[in-house]
Amino acid sequence: MDEKHAVPMPPPIRRGFSPLRLAVAIGYLALVAVTYVCFRPQSSVTYWPPSPPVEASITHAHSLVPLEAHIMSKCPDARDCLRDMVLPAMQKVHDKVNFTLSFIGTPTDRDDGVACKHGPEECLGNIIELCAQRLYPDPKTFLGFTMCLTRDYKHIPQRSLIEDCALEHAIDFDALNECATRDDGALGVGMLRASVKRTAEVIKGHQPQIALALSILSSSNLTKPCVGRPV
Repeated sequence: MDEKHAVPMPPPIRRGFSPLRLAVAIGYLALVAVTYVCFRPQSSVTYWPPSPPVEASITHAHSLVPLEAHIMSKCPDARDCLRDMVLPAMQKVHDKVNFTLSFIGTPTDRDDGVACKHGPEECLGNIIELCAQRLYPDPKTFLGFTMCLTRDYKHIPQRSLIEDCALEHAIDFDALNECATRDDGALGVGMLRASVKRTAEVIKGHQPQIALALSILSSSNLTKPCVGRPV
């Protein structure tokens, strides 16, 4: 019988990356990348509108309608006013008004101070809320902070309440404290005196604007919250 001889198999072909193949592969990938960048559909590009020029921003600010709420920080009617009238209004017209908070009180000429209806603690609460408005002029921030305090108005100006509301509305508590106590409190008292004088001027009709005045009827025990008063 003839002996059967096994046919030897050829050695496997090893396809390694030669320098020439590597250069070709890199060139191909570069061509694909350039083609994608140059010819990709425009709809896939994220467009960020340019910021308006400074002049346009200033013009828009001057075109806003002034709107003020005149409150007392420790008055329960202030809580109702902010919750039931100011907040719903601001949700609708926040981009059309220049909103500010002013406070009700009586300047005391003998010591250049302010007398507040609910005592010195209310004066301090007013100053803290004015400092929030000074440091964070966006109504979303300072009005939210003020509403947070007013919900628990009986505890104004306790530190724990102020810290909690500051944390809730991303306000720097130390900055608030520095504002309220700067120059031994002279800055805060000065802001409050200017604010209560502003309220008196608006209520007397010396300033043309729309005001939300929280009026206390001193001749009776009735409280009339948030009287809308076009001046």
